[in-house]
Amino acid sequence: MEETASELPVTETFRIDRPSFDPATGEARFPYRLNDLAFTEVLTLPRGAGTAAAGSPAFAKLLGLTALVLGVSYFKLRAPLDITAPDIPLTAAERAFVIDVYENGLGEFYARNELTRFGKLTLTAPDDAEERKPALDLPDRTLLPIGGGKDSLVSVDLLTHTGVDFTPFAVNPKGPILSSVEAIGTPPLYVTRVLDPEMIRLGKEAGYYNGHVPSTAINSMIAALCALLYGYSQIVLSNERSASEGNVMFDGRETNHQYSKSLGFELLIADTLANATGGALKYFSLLRPYSEARIASLFTHSDKFDAVFSSCNRNFRLTGNDGPLWCGECPKCHFVFLIFAPFMAKDRLLRIFGKNLLDEPANEQSFRELAGLTGQKPWECVGEILEAAACFYTLTRHADWHEARIVSAIKPDLFAQYGEEKLQLAMAECLTDSRDHHIPPALAAKVAAYAV
Repeated sequence: MEETASELPVTETFRIDRPSFDPATGEARFPYRLNDLAFTEVLTLPRGAGTAAAGSPAFAKLLGLTALVLGVSYFKLRAPLDITAPDIPLTAAERAFVIDVYENGLGEFYARNELTRFGKLTLTAPDDAEERKPALDLPDRTLLPIGGGKDSLVSVDLLTHTGVDFTPFAVNPKGPILSSVEAIGTPPLYVTRVLDPEMIRLGKEAGYYNGHVPSTAINSMIAALCALLYGYSQIVLSNERSASEGNVMFDGRETNHQYSKSLGFELLIADTLANATGGALKYFSLLRPYSEARIASLFTHSDKFDAVFSSCNRNFRLTGNDGPLWCGECPKCHFVFLIFAPFMAKDRLLRIFGKNLLDEPANEQSFRELAGLTGQKPWECVGEILEAAACFYTLTRHADWHEARIVSAIKPDLFAQYGEEKLQLAMAECLTDSRDHHIPPALAAKVAAYAV
């Protein structure tokens, strides 16, 4: 549905003011203004940041870029066309990065609110002629964001077995993150993020929009601040190649729930962070060569995290032991169950989920959507449609699963839509590692040697 001229907020402006950081308290403050509304977001980082690092041009640059990226949460209240950052100088490449965050990073938000914004946003900020900041001297250490799901825990296993020391990192850790980090057994680095409560309140009011924001982009910028302040030369993500597939076409572009996990965004933010630090800070995903199915197969190598991990957003709990890890009803639960089934012993999978999700008729519609047999790809962090279909094909030939109700129910439509040969080739492709990644060559070789 196209907006009429009267509906377009042409007179509204979203303003991002200069952020501040106090090394003594670890508090970073990010002020925003949307017309007459004023907001302040607060990050609390660990104490003990080096004053030299906090006073460096590179940190000032990253603090400003972080303010711009965190601003999406306040911008989306009205989603105006004009964005201004009068005190944050930007290079041409940084402007392109910020616009990408506000366009493609908010693609799902625009699609679900029927807002046409692609190609219409303007960003006003002073010019920064220095395309690349002076090089920093950062220790050869790794910061590893932990999300509490299977992916980052596979990264833990890969880094551990290739001899790479790392520090677990999270923003506002809770539930499976806390229990996973406890099982990892390595001291973490945590940041507290407090959104302005007025923004949260307005997001529920009539006349204001709400919706999905690119959380991986937000957390990555916060991790970059920590990398400079506490001495880390690389941020290692756990985003798979499947994350690059979008959900729907809207306003002339493919929109992707996982856009800030995609390879395209990874390359863009990696270049931005490198230029801001004179090439000192690296950013890449260790799991980029892998499909979700391949990651599931790697996870089965160890049962260390079976009782603590969860990919279920609905049950992302406040503590590690106050309820079920898996709701068993959402697309995330269904997809993770589906990709584990071909590789994990059935009794182990049922212990993790508490029940057989492929034997409950109420789940059939959701599984059909995952496999592309009806509807659209869910707005969730799930893998490729053909990947899900290929996993189902494997289950139709699996002694433990071929008689499951949902596998039997969708088998005729699955074969009719795709054909056996295409499904066989798709499964083989899922288990073949891609060369399209950004992992440093020496580390990539070590990981490839181990992940067999």
